Formats: sequence, structure tokens, C-alpha cells
Amino acid sequence: MSENATFQIHYFSTASAYTGKSTERLPAPLPVARLFDVLEERYPGMRKAVLGSCGLSVGDEYVDLDAELGVGQSSEGRVVIKEGEEVAVIPPVSSG
Repeated sequence: MSENATFQIHYFSTASAYTGKSTERLPAPLPVARLFDVLEERYPGMRKAVLGSCGLSVGDEYVDLDAELGVGQSSEGRVVIKEGEEVAVIPPVSSG
């Protein structure tokens, strides 16, 4: 892995409005369990305003955030975002 290894993160809807960006690059590798901490450091208040109710995908796969963030009994997963991967922060979709 190179010294400047990164992954690309895409922000949609409220996540994009909060960050003022639609995409940016972050250092890789990064465990999904640490991603929200990194985003909170960059964008104070983002965890409560956006991340608490969003979904997350790494590549083409949705991530089980409860498992990754240690909510409940599950300790499965432990997804690590690797160099070159694409991550999407997806706010909840309303129906009606």
C-alpha cells in the first residue's frame, strides 16, 4: 500500500449539505468502525445531525452499521475500507 493511500467517499443529500462536498478522499485503510469518528473530527456535529440515521455502503455492498459500531450482540464483520474503494453515506429514504 502506498504512503498516500486513499479511498473516495461520496456524500448524498443531507450529508452533502452538511459537509459542503459531494465527494472527498480520506486515508486508507480505515475500519468502518472508525469512519464516523474521522468524519466527526472533520465536521463537528455531523454524527448527531447526519450519521446517526444514515446508511453506508462500501463498494457495492451495504454495511451492517449495528455490527460494525458494536450495537447489539453481534461482533461480526469488522469491515476495513481499503485503498481505492468507494464509500457512500446514504441518508434515510422516506416513503409515502
